[in-house]
Amino acid sequence: MTKLTSRRGLLFGAAAVSAGAVLTGCTSNDPDGGDDKPAADTQPAADDKPGKPVTIGYAGPQADHGWLNAVNEQAKKRAEKYSEITMEITEGSNDTAQQIGQIETLINKKVDVLVILPADGKALTQIGLKAMRAGIPVINLDRIFNSPQAYRCWVGGDNYGMGLNAAHYIGEKLKDKPNAKVIELAGIDNLELTQQRTQGFDDGLKNYPNIKKVARQAAEFTVESGQAKMAQLLQAQSDFDALWNHDDDQGVGALRAIEQAGRDDFLMVGGAGALSAFEAIKADRGVLKATVLYPPTMAASAIDLARALGQGKGIGGLAEFEIPSTVTCYSAVVDKDNVDQYMSTGFK
Repeated sequence: MTKLTSRRGLLFGAAAVSAGAVLTGCTSNDPDGGDDKPAADTQPAADDKPGKPVTIGYAGPQADHGWLNAVNEQAKKRAEKYSEITMEITEGSNDTAQQIGQIETLINKKVDVLVILPADGKALTQIGLKAMRAGIPVINLDRIFNSPQAYRCWVGGDNYGMGLNAAHYIGEKLKDKPNAKVIELAGIDNLELTQQRTQGFDDGLKNYPNIKKVARQAAEFTVESGQAKMAQLLQAQSDFDALWNHDDDQGVGALRAIEQAGRDDFLMVGGAGALSAFEAIKADRGVLKATVLYPPTMAASAIDLARALGQGKGIGGLAEFEIPSTVTCYSAVVDKDNVDQYMSTGFK
């Protein structure tokens, strides 16, 4: 069994998956590789035998959002697949000073590799640099440090790609409709990730000259804000053909507002990959037809990368002897045709 230790007994429990297909076939303790088409949450990360013991320090965020909770769960469950991994897990925090202190503790314990999803990438850059200078390589997860010297490898999602792929999906659905109109329910406007998602969406729509974005409203990644802001959009826009919502959590509220308004005359695309969104897409009884992934499985891939790094290995599918310096997860579009494939990765 994988050994897991955590501060104040914090445990995360759910299925885990590798976000990057490039990792598949390179480091599992199961030489058989499972079934021909294994479920995502049981698919082995690789196909080599257990290597030398590796202690991975994991410092994640406070799980105050469905996606963040799923990230923590993915990391913990992935580690359980490897008998030679010991995990040191800190209590998640969104307080910069507290998280720095937690990482200091992991450095002092001399873990072999650190996996860090910083509450604030800029603010935690110095602690990443400190770990690297102490000879502890860092896998920087999602929110990136200011300096590439603060991490050995960055693995994260593609916010621009989310917007781009949402636009392509909507564009293909509406490409034959003259003067089509779309609206956008964004996330927190002062966040760079929100700006990147909007930029990708706008750039993608340029491929479809018949489509015009007629409204945009920023919400706050919460159910309540999604409902309130969507209600405002519906009042202001009596006629449109498609909606892109940046986040499936706020999408729960958006769908409530849509139902209350009795609207079903447009298609909706969500973002991130919540289980509730997958279930609604599969049922196909409402406006939600697809969602664009920002996969929490990136945390499982970060554990795979940390294990390979600690054992001095590369990863399967690449010719290099070392792990990459960056891994950007693809923002796949999940609709009724492929939702069953992704159902096990959906977060609550």
